[in-house]
Amino acid sequence: MSVPRPAAVIVLAAGEGTRMKSQTPKVLHELCGRALLDHMLAAARDLGPERLIVVIGHALERMRDHLAATSPDARAVVQNEQRGTGHAVRTVLEEVGTIPGTVLVTYGDVPLLRPQTLATLLERHDADGNAVTVLTAEVPDPTGYGRIIRDESGAVLEIVEEKDADAGQRAIKEMNSGIYAFDGELLADAVKRVSADNAQGEEYLTDVLAILRGDGHRVGACVAGDFVEVEGVNDRVQLAAARQVLNRRLLEAHMRAGVTIIDPASTWIDVSVRIAPDAVVHPGTQLHGDTVIEAGAEVGPATTLTGTTVGEGAIVRNAVCDHAEIGPEANVGPYAYLRPGTVIGRKSKAGTFVEMKNTKVGERSKVPHLSYAGDATIGDDVNIGASTVFVNYDGVDKHHTTVRDGAFVGCDTMLVAPVTVGDGAYTAAGSVIIDDVPPGAMGVARARQRTIEKWVLRRRAGTKSAAAAQRALAEHDQEKEA
Repeated sequence: MSVPRPAAVIVLAAGEGTRMKSQTPKVLHELCGRALLDHMLAAARDLGPERLIVVIGHALERMRDHLAATSPDARAVVQNEQRGTGHAVRTVLEEVGTIPGTVLVTYGDVPLLRPQTLATLLERHDADGNAVTVLTAEVPDPTGYGRIIRDESGAVLEIVEEKDADAGQRAIKEMNSGIYAFDGELLADAVKRVSADNAQGEEYLTDVLAILRGDGHRVGACVAGDFVEVEGVNDRVQLAAARQVLNRRLLEAHMRAGVTIIDPASTWIDVSVRIAPDAVVHPGTQLHGDTVIEAGAEVGPATTLTGTTVGEGAIVRNAVCDHAEIGPEANVGPYAYLRPGTVIGRKSKAGTFVEMKNTKVGERSKVPHLSYAGDATIGDDVNIGASTVFVNYDGVDKHHTTVRDGAFVGCDTMLVAPVTVGDGAYTAAGSVIIDDVPPGAMGVARARQRTIEKWVLRRRAGTKSAAAAQRALAEHDQEKEA
């Protein structure tokens, strides 16, 4: 059966979410790299709705800015006073008019809801010819949710909110998810007749079901296969629980697609991450943003990648990489930090305690250890010795350093930008290079060593160093006498 295309999806996202105890609106809290609201909007888009409408109210300008940046296809409708879900839907219809066809109403704080579940709801609604179909679930603990009240035949009579339920109704395990498929024209008429005569003084969308049933229309229900999908996120504890569920889903999908994840319990990834088959992810790894890991690459352990591309067969261990590009068969880490704008070429290395920023490294080049490269271009087949620093900042401006193909930079070299080390050139260990080194030349910039004999005996008498020196000198004198 084909899934009927909804005329509109209305996402209710106007509430403050006080239980989050946060300056951030509840629906903008992040879950696996995407705001709660954006998870719901992504699921809604999969249904191909003719209209996508988001009801906003709390933190109005921030919500508008977020939608403009992430969901320009969604129309924002403002609910100036948050007087209940029925009032929110009525506000939409008063602004956009009656919407003929199926109108799906859902919430912005249900990030685990799968598009397949929404599609099943629409199929059931269409097949049964209902005026409204509610998505329900059997839950172990329905506290906080509206209860589904059925008659002896199983038909839905009404939904009773917990604050208005009696003891018998509160014992019911079938809860209302807050997600409905409506006949749009019937909804437009019924929502006008919703009363605020209840414990909260609000207009409940749930009352529309009783109104439609009273008018003689059919009210149906579709039970979700997994109650976890329809659980809302109302506080930080529920946010963490939802993150675990979604992360497990993402990891399972990658593993079934051919990715080896050694320890799913310690691996966290965002929804936008792409991993090719035969890649290996080791324990303690976090993959964020638009990170891409190509086939055969190994990432981790203890690695965090954000917006980073790892090429085929590359190895990245114990590293933090932020919007970097690591080429095929390259080697990064352990304990490396690649900052934005860094590009590591094929078969090149950024090794132990190496930091790079806005640096492009050619093929087969090595920066093995204890070095910083900032605002630099390093050619092919270059060796950067230990403790090399690309001195790029003069306190006001950043300057660029170029090390050309085949160059060899000796240990403990300071390259004071702007400066160029030419093709095949060398720098002597311990040099401070302030002038360009021509191709094939050796750049040396260090003072000659001066040795002051017996300085320790005179200036550090009584120390362990003086005692050691005295012993060595005595042994040397004895050897000379022999």
